[in-house]
Amino acid sequence: MRWLIVVSVVFVAACSPSVPPAPSYPDRIAAERTNKDEMFRSGKDSPLRPGDRDKFLPLAYFPIDESYAVPAQLQPAAERVSAQVPTSTGQTREMVRLGTLVFTVKGQPLKLAAFSEEGSPNLFVPFTDLTSGTETYQAGRYMNLEPTPTGIYVVDFNIAYHPYCYYNADYDCPFPPGENRLKVPIRAGERLRKADTMVPR
Repeated sequence: MRWLIVVSVVFVAACSPSVPPAPSYPDRIAAERTNKDEMFRSGKDSPLRPGDRDKFLPLAYFPIDESYAVPAQLQPAAERVSAQVPTSTGQTREMVRLGTLVFTVKGQPLKLAAFSEEGSPNLFVPFTDLTSGTETYQAGRYMNLEPTPTGIYVVDFNIAYHPYCYYNADYDCPFPPGENRLKVPIRAGERLRKADTMVPR
């Protein structure tokens, strides 16, 4: 009887469905980019006008580079103050400055202010860098980070994306504040197509 039990356990274990391995970091980022292309091409929330889809798609990116995904500490603002942030349509958008993300990329200490918009729990991190206007959209790029209870985040420039006003001037996009103008090139995330050198706002 004991032998039968052992054999049965082994048989059940051998026949149990295997758990697929988690995708690698590059595979996950690549899949997210593919899904975004599909949404931009056929999704009802696509910012692209029908006549512009072939112009922009597939979206262009720098090669995936895990060294641009780094831990960051959020230093909370002493007081959460609302700020009127200028936008691409000449208006202003009210945002709350939550604090400063402190991190290091390729040995370079960096800081970025993080904001929140009404109705969103995420940290909104707009920025420019030394690629802005040549290799990436001149008005900057964005990152959205989900809130954490520890104040420790992963700043991942591989997910940095162009605002919707890059594709369609009808969209209202906040400009990065002066403190978020990085003095280094960030060659990760979305970029201009190599055929483009400058796209007007």
